[in-house]
Amino acid sequence: MLAKDYFDRGEFEKALISYQKLYKEKKGNINYLLKIVQIHQQLEHYDISEKLLVEQINNSKNPQFYVELGYNFQLKGEQEKAEENYKKAILKIEDEPIYAFYVARRFEEHALIDNAAIVYERAMQLRPEANYNIQLARIYGEQGKVEKMFSSYVNFLEKNGTYISQAQRIFSQYISENGEDENNILLRKVLLKKIQTQPNVLWNQLLSWLFVQQKDYKKAFAQEKAIYKREQETLQGIMDLARITVEEDDVDIANEILRYLIDNAIDIETVLEAHKSVLELQTKHASKSDYTTIDKTYKSLIAQFGRNPQTINLQLSYGHFIAFYLNKPQAATIFLKEALKTRLPRIQAARVKLKLGDILVFQEKFNEALIYYSQIQTSLKNSTISQEARFRVAKASYYKGDFKWAESQLKILKASTSQLIANDALDLKLLISDNKYEDSTQTALKLYAKADLYAFQNKTDKAISLLDKILQDHKTETIVDQALFKQAQLFEKKKEYHKAESNYSTIIENYKEDILADDAYFALAELYVNHLGQPEKAKALYEQIIFSYADSIYFVDARKKYRALRGDAIN
Repeated sequence: MLAKDYFDRGEFEKALISYQKLYKEKKGNINYLLKIVQIHQQLEHYDISEKLLVEQINNSKNPQFYVELGYNFQLKGEQEKAEENYKKAILKIEDEPIYAFYVARRFEEHALIDNAAIVYERAMQLRPEANYNIQLARIYGEQGKVEKMFSSYVNFLEKNGTYISQAQRIFSQYISENGEDENNILLRKVLLKKIQTQPNVLWNQLLSWLFVQQKDYKKAFAQEKAIYKREQETLQGIMDLARITVEEDDVDIANEILRYLIDNAIDIETVLEAHKSVLELQTKHASKSDYTTIDKTYKSLIAQFGRNPQTINLQLSYGHFIAFYLNKPQAATIFLKEALKTRLPRIQAARVKLKLGDILVFQEKFNEALIYYSQIQTSLKNSTISQEARFRVAKASYYKGDFKWAESQLKILKASTSQLIANDALDLKLLISDNKYEDSTQTALKLYAKADLYAFQNKTDKAISLLDKILQDHKTETIVDQALFKQAQLFEKKKEYHKAESNYSTIIENYKEDILADDAYFALAELYVNHLGQPEKAKALYEQIIFSYADSIYFVDARKKYRALRGDAIN
């Protein structure tokens, strides 16, 4: 619209002519009138805008024009007259509460939020069916009245439960990971009061969500069980919580939740997925002496539920366990080839072939692995699993030192529809391209690729030793920071946290201009928080990411964790 363009560009005289023309054509359009008033105010024609508003007050029942008249006096510096008109607008609501929204909106328009709150609050007293909770919540947030803000959002949700995701997004701006923070306590108080006075699973869901943000998974589980006992409809909330606790590696509560799913789920898929997660969690934390028991459990479950498409995830998990933990790749291959003999959907067959390829890479039978990966690419072109297979082709080529072919595959994958694959492809491509030209024999890069393969094969000590060789013999080459970072991750895997700390610190001290600097800052901060019990050191590292690496993928997490450690009241 031409009139709006003139206004936005600050060409107020032209905008005035255009809006006057529009208002003449549509006399009833209040928005045009208000725009004309606003333009006169921009041009400091306060007497003209006053006259227009007084005329409108005489011809309209809507008290919003008292707000505009008051604001006009405010612009003239006549604050007493401004306040008189604001009071008139508020008092008119007593007789005509239906106009509350218009009056409050005008107050908000001029940043007079205290008056807007008064109008909304009074209107809801006069008309209980009115629901201005969302508007009030926003205002209370601006006023810093956090408890009132939480209450208003919760009251709004009572009538509009579908907005729970939006509410969570807003709440997340005010709470932190620290359950003892004032705002966390206030939200918990609001929700518990609701549970006691107006029972509704919505409040349990929000309370569960709050506990998850605080990483208090036991309390979240209690809420999810309460929801399930009341509704008996779906275990989805408990399944989601199980996934989170497994990802967070919170072993005890993860096992408790998974066992609950096994005992209560009706559908076989959920039961099997829970069994699989329990076994994978056990494997991750087991010593070799425990492997026999885990092996027996896998066999028992597969015998109980059969070898069919329903159990394919469990079969794949077992195949991986046989190869990578029992170190019996041949037995794993035979087991998985048996799975291919059953009538599997194409996507499941592709996943079995992907695992067979991985096991062949584990055995360093790269060419045979490429056959399986290529079969997937042929049978399921352009699918995510096909792109995953292409990435495995690139990785296998990289492991065996064929960097040129690996790069050609990685270039294609940079445009992958899967962001995860695209990111992994870019990381590997940068590793190769940054290091392949420094030494014509590519000795350091080949050693690094071999160490990477050892890590893939669960030969952690061998990988660490080979990375040591790079750090000793190739001190001046660009791959050093990569070797330090990879080795630090392997030290963490072995729970040798002080060695990992030393590596990350070396990267920060000597390679802070390189690509892995922000990774090292974040990894070391996490190490201090989660394993070394030094939150003050972690806080300083998060702060470095905030101020020195604003474009880092860790920026948002670092800021949130820093504020939590500092004990900020988030608002």
